Amino acid sequence: MQDVISLDKLKIGDRVKINEIQSLDIPAKFYELGFYPGSVVEVKHKAPLNGPICLNILENNALIAIRKSEAKLIVAEKI
Repeated sequence: MQDVISLDKLKIGDRVKINEIQSLDIPAKFYELGFYPGSVVEVKHKAPLNGPICLNILENNALIAIRKSEAKLIVAEKI
């Protein structure tokens, strides 16, 4: 069985493959950086007090910081 989880629940060092983005309000910059279903990402940093999460998109080695509210809308499976 696949371990499906939203990105806001991940720990530093976790690697996941994005399954679904559950909102149409995600900024276009995410897609431009290669952040879309099928992408493999790794959690690099998590800010304290519900701050942003820094993700490394492994396909192109881009770093992207997303709000926790945006991370809740992105479902992925651990690899």
